[in-house]
Amino acid sequence: MEYSIRNCKVSDLPKLVVLCQKHAEFEKAEFSPEGKEEGLKNALFGQNPKLFCLVVSSEETIVGYASYTFDFSTWSAQTFLYMDCLFLEEETRGFGIGEKLIEKLKEIGTENNCVNIQWQTPEFNTRAIKFYNRMGAKGKDKVRFTLTL
Repeated sequence: MEYSIRNCKVSDLPKLVVLCQKHAEFEKAEFSPEGKEEGLKNALFGQNPKLFCLVVSSEETIVGYASYTFDFSTWSAQTFLYMDCLFLEEETRGFGIGEKLIEKLKEIGTENNCVNIQWQTPEFNTRAIKFYNRMGAKGKDKVRFTLTL
């Protein structure tokens, strides 16, 4: 499969929102596309970006993405890269693209003096868990809470 990994561009945002919706559906989460394009535009391309995003481009469309932020660990007293999302269209899985995305994130984390990369995935996503374990990642049993404001 022919593809490239690059930074997200403003012109990618409509398709990125579609991929976000597919990702949310896959994770059995609620998602409304309303306002997302503008919100992502502000977060990714504003004066002080809050979010960063790599996209997987195949021919003229994007077929996957990995979004991330930089955060600070109290226990490590260092910055870490937090991978918020990693998603590939079903037909693009199994070609090593996820591994390339993780490798790119490792490079970005190293360049930004991050102590590690952290992320989460639902317990039912056994395919992703096997992939992450194969990449050398170690899982931690925790329960994630959300408090709506």
